[in-house]
Amino acid sequence: MRRRTTARYLAPATAAILGAALLTACGDDGSTSVGADGTTTVSVGVSGNVFDLSIRLADANGYFAKHKIKVKYVTLTASTGTSALESGSVQFLNSSPTGFLAALSKKLPEISVATNGGGNPLGVVVSDEFAKKHTLTADTPADQVAKALADSTAGASSANTKAEAGIFLKAHGVDPAKLKWVSLPSPAADKAALTKGEVDWFITSEPIPLQVQHQGDGVVVADPDKVPEWAYEQAGYGQVVVTKKSYATSNETVVRGFATAVQEATAYLSSHQSSDEKVLAAARATLPGTPDDVLSASVSQVKWPASARQDDDDWKKTLAFVKDGIGAVPDASVSSDNWTNTYLP
Repeated sequence: MRRRTTARYLAPATAAILGAALLTACGDDGSTSVGADGTTTVSVGVSGNVFDLSIRLADANGYFAKHKIKVKYVTLTASTGTSALESGSVQFLNSSPTGFLAALSKKLPEISVATNGGGNPLGVVVSDEFAKKHTLTADTPADQVAKALADSTAGASSANTKAEAGIFLKAHGVDPAKLKWVSLPSPAADKAALTKGEVDWFITSEPIPLQVQHQGDGVVVADPDKVPEWAYEQAGYGQVVVTKKSYATSNETVVRGFATAVQEATAYLSSHQSSDEKVLAAARATLPGTPDDVLSASVSQVKWPASARQDDDDWKKTLAFVKDGIGAVPDASVSSDNWTNTYLP
C-alpha cells in the first residue's frame, strides 16, 4: 500500500470550550452515569489526531454499543490530558507513550489497558522553491533528502518532532545542530511559516504535511516509508488507552468493554485498506475537513494492531525510544504494574 498522495493535530479546543467540556463531564471521583437501559456513559480524552481513529471507529461500528457503552469526546492537549484523567473529568485517555510515561514519572496511579496504534505518522514537507532548488520529489531517496536539508532553515512546533527529525538526519550523517531551527507555536504555524518563506521545511504529524502537498504548497520528502527509525518496528512507539487504577478496579465491566471495543476497531483497521468506506467515514469524523486522499494516506502510516495486547518487550523498546531516541522524560520507567492485558479478551 502506497502512502504518498498528490495531496496530527487539529487546532486545540479553545479554553472556554475545554473548560465547559470538563465541567460537564463526569464527577471528580471518576464516576460514570448508567442509563435506564444499562448503558454506561463515559468520557474519553482525545487529541484530534489520526490515532483517535480506533476509538471513533469503535463508536461508528457499534462496538461500544455492543458492550453497553456510550462515549462522550473531550478534546485535550498534551498538557491537559493527564490532569483531566486525574480529576475524573474523563475516564479514559487516548495517550501517547510520552504523556503516559510522564504521568508515571510523577507517580500518578494510571494504567494502560490497551495499545491502539503504532509508529510515528510524521512528514517532512519542503517548500516548492526548496524542492526545485535541490531537485527533490516525493520519491527522492532518504539519503539525498537528508543531505539537501543539511543547509536549510527548519521549523518544528514541538521538541519531540524536532528530535525525531534529528534521528532521521543523524542516520544519514547530517548534524541537526548545524541547521537553523525556527521554533513555532503550533502545527498550523508550521504551514504558515512555510508558505511565507520563513522556513525551508518543517516536520509534524500527519495529516498536515500531506495537506500542504495536496494544496500544492510543498512536497513531502520523508515519511515512515523512508525513515524506518520512525516506524513501529524500530521505535515501538504509538498510542495507548489509559485509565486510573482506581477506576479500573471499581468499574471492571466498563473497562473490559471499552478495551475490547477498541481492540475490535484496531483489528478492523489492521485487516482493511485505508480507503475502506467505514475507515474513511470514521477518519472524516476524526479529522473533519481533510480530503479523503490525505485521510487515506495518513491512516496507512499507522501500524494498527490486530490485538490490543501489550508486552514487556514492546514497552522496553518504547521506553528506549522516549528516553534515548527523542530525549523525553529522562526519568521515565515502566513495569508490568503500569500496564495490563486483564481487560482484553
